Amino acid sequence: MNENFINVWVLNTELDRTPKKPERIAYRQQQGFNLIDKTLPLAQTIMKGWKKHSPADSLVISPKLELMGRLPVNERTPPYNGAKGYLLFLQDALGGKLPGFREDTSTHWNTLLETAVESGAIKDDGLNVVLTDEHAEKEILSVFRTSDTDAQNYTVVEIDATPFKDGGVLMIDVWVGEAEVSGSFDLFAGDTTELVPDNALASARDIPTNQKEVIKYRFDRGRVFKLGVIGNASEKGKINGFLAKISVESAFVKNEGN
Repeated sequence: MNENFINVWVLNTELDRTPKKPERIAYRQQQGFNLIDKTLPLAQTIMKGWKKHSPADSLVISPKLELMGRLPVNERTPPYNGAKGYLLFLQDALGGKLPGFREDTSTHWNTLLETAVESGAIKDDGLNVVLTDEHAEKEILSVFRTSDTDAQNYTVVEIDATPFKDGGVLMIDVWVGEAEVSGSFDLFAGDTTELVPDNALASARDIPTNQKEVIKYRFDRGRVFKLGVIGNASEKGKINGFLAKISVESAFVKNEGN
């Protein structure tokens, strides 16, 4: 360790993680050790950071008593195995990557977003926008999921741009939410029945968490589109949010500018 760290060991028995043995407590008190007050903020942070069923954990805690990283003793697998791996764990914790807590964060977002859908606060089906000259920009806030099977499991937004009889440029600014799942956005013709990436008119694929991309598609007459949104297939059973700002720059306006 160095000047950036204070290294502290806390026995499981001290915080009742494992049963106390009276004779051991008596011996430690004879040696001058005091019992830890479990109501103290540091003790509360340590107990919050424990991983269930883990016999021991290495925790990185900030000066403000925020959990920054966790390394269960039985999970010191690559890339966090060995001395170099432990150093990487400390570096990742200081870098804000929350090693050891990613699974918990993902579970938190899964619960939060699924609850929002179930309550009706966020819709994940029947999504549609109608774009006109007077209302040429709309926003959709929804969720996408990874596929539990090999079949595609798109969240679909229907985009009605038929009022633009001379066509224009469809622009879709998409943002992926904070859960640990990347998202792909595929634009399809409105009459496409088989929604698979190969049938897409335009796409933005594998957009990482908290990132933005733009899809542009030029069309020469008013028509209907479908925007399909889906999570990375390698992370099955996960959910994330997305925001799509959908707009049309009409051909008439573009020609006027020329």
